[in-house]
Amino acid sequence: MTTFEKVSLTLLRLTMGWMMFYAGITKVVNPAWSAEGYLKSAKTFSALFAWFASPSLLPYVNFVNEWGLTLLGVSLILGFGVRFSSVLGSVLMLLYYVPILDGWYPNTHAFIVDEHLIYAAALLFLAAVRAGRVWGVDGVGVVSRWSAMCPSLQKWFG
Repeated sequence: MTTFEKVSLTLLRLTMGWMMFYAGITKVVNPAWSAEGYLKSAKTFSALFAWFASPSLLPYVNFVNEWGLTLLGVSLILGFGVRFSSVLGSVLMLLYYVPILDGWYPNTHAFIVDEHLIYAAALLFLAAVRAGRVWGVDGVGVVSRWSAMCPSLQKWFG
């Protein structure tokens, strides 16, 4: 891998990481924030997303949303567990994408593809190329030895 490729990959990982971290931490520190309105306004699979917004599930959905984004950001910034967190992050992005679909339109300025799909694709790319190994903690020998102790984690952290 050339230096240009390493720099480009690292910049993508860091900028995606910062964006996800910021999106998550602003929710964590805002006690008034809730996913309830977003979920209740779902246009696609509205019954499913209304169920996610039910009083018994909403605290868990909020927690996963807030801390999922925050920890995804930390993972990308540090380059630790990038493969694992990126796959989960892309699932989260799809969960943001599906409820806003109105036919083929995720919003008034997009047809089929919007930023959530771009983020999901970028996260899958980071997972596929094991971006944490390039100037990240995943590339440090200690992480490889740690994951070697548990072979099932090898594919995610090795």
